[in-house]
Amino acid sequence: MKNKSNTILFLLALLLVVPCTVNAMQDEELEQEDIVQVVQDTIKSNFKRIKLDGVSAVVGDYVILDSDIEKTLIDLRSQGVSEEEVSRCGLLGKLMEDRLYAHQAVQDSLLVSDDQVNSASERQIQGLVAQIGSMDKLLKFYKKDSQESLREDLFKINKLKMLSEKMQQSIIAELEITPEEVRQFYKEIPKDERPVFGAQLEIAQIVKQPEASEEEKQKVIDKLNKIREDVLEGGSSFRIKAIISSEDEGSRSNGGFYKLTKETNFVKEFKDVAFSLKEGEVSEPFETQFGYHIIFVEKIRGQERDVRHILMSPKVSDERLEEARKELEEVRQKIIDGEFTFAEAALNFSDQKETKFEGGQLRNPQDFSSKFELTKMQPELYNQVRDIKDNEISMPILEVEESGGAKKYKIMKITNRYDEHVADFAQDYVKIQELALTQKRIDAIQKWMKKHIEDTYVSINKGNEDCEFSNNWFKK
Repeated sequence: MKNKSNTILFLLALLLVVPCTVNAMQDEELEQEDIVQVVQDTIKSNFKRIKLDGVSAVVGDYVILDSDIEKTLIDLRSQGVSEEEVSRCGLLGKLMEDRLYAHQAVQDSLLVSDDQVNSASERQIQGLVAQIGSMDKLLKFYKKDSQESLREDLFKINKLKMLSEKMQQSIIAELEITPEEVRQFYKEIPKDERPVFGAQLEIAQIVKQPEASEEEKQKVIDKLNKIREDVLEGGSSFRIKAIISSEDEGSRSNGGFYKLTKETNFVKEFKDVAFSLKEGEVSEPFETQFGYHIIFVEKIRGQERDVRHILMSPKVSDERLEEARKELEEVRQKIIDGEFTFAEAALNFSDQKETKFEGGQLRNPQDFSSKFELTKMQPELYNQVRDIKDNEISMPILEVEESGGAKKYKIMKITNRYDEHVADFAQDYVKIQELALTQKRIDAIQKWMKKHIEDTYVSINKGNEDCEFSNNWFKK
């Protein structure tokens, strides 16, 4: 019975592989062995023309093909990574880790929606097109015949990546570090192996940001209302209007386009308006800290919106700007004369709400500490403070915001300077705490990885048996 079943399957395969041969011979009575010979000869002939995509490894429900490694190399090249910096075995190990995370995420019901994946893929495509120059060049780079094929590949890659990231976040989400753990971590580092921190500065500033006149504000509102009217009543393209008129350097060349969810890191006023509109609507002009905007909702996709916006900032007159500069010069002189401390002057005169209540003290956006390492400082900030001596207050410095071009003046002071030094527990507690927490997270992930490799089906192609992985994938 089994042999008869196999013969039937074989004959069905014959109909698919060599229909022309069967048609040509349908009037003849072929013996089974003749049919078998025809199929075998045809398969051999076709096999010479087809290169099958080999399987490098299997992790849980995921298969890693040889082509996956090649695609990862292409992606790394697009990010500027040289192929000499990575090994094939190293890439395979990383792909296996990602698939283990993704496999377990599905098991634990840590899912991501298709909308989230599509949104990430679209942002990726937009960034790559801007980098490479055109969609045609992008398709050629990825060796794709169509945008649909590229999007399909990116969807699979990004879904796996997002599942992997979600699993990793769940492993470390609840981890915290106590002061005692930080102390123990520092104590266990041999003295000759303790990290060396570069020179650091603590910086304070007092800011004067003059406002535009009501007349200038109304001019901008009128311009935006005219654009809105041209779009809604005259049929003008919002995208073209944004390219011509918007002052947002980050989106102007792309027609003011952004993809938004409620979690997107935009100011509250902007998101409130964007999510109050229906598809196809254009907002009234509204104000944020960057200036005045109008928003066009191009597409609503679940909790995601495709929007275009135009930003315009009212121009501050040279007279008002000069008044701000002179006021800061007077404030500076009063601090030097001892009428105010720098902190008191910041509280009384600074227009920057984020710093005025902390004596003008700047916070490092990387770790929210008050210290800035010179070698990691933003170029603009470095250029502003590099020539300021200790206990000296700078002359007024003009600063122009990148988005909208708003102008302001500031005076700055170095409140503390720390030379390059070996890590000190008291002086560098925040950085040591960060290192201790990072190590705790690494340990948790390694422990998780070890357990789930043991509990998950893993198979590695014999051609990769010489690879030395950082994890025990061979389960020796």
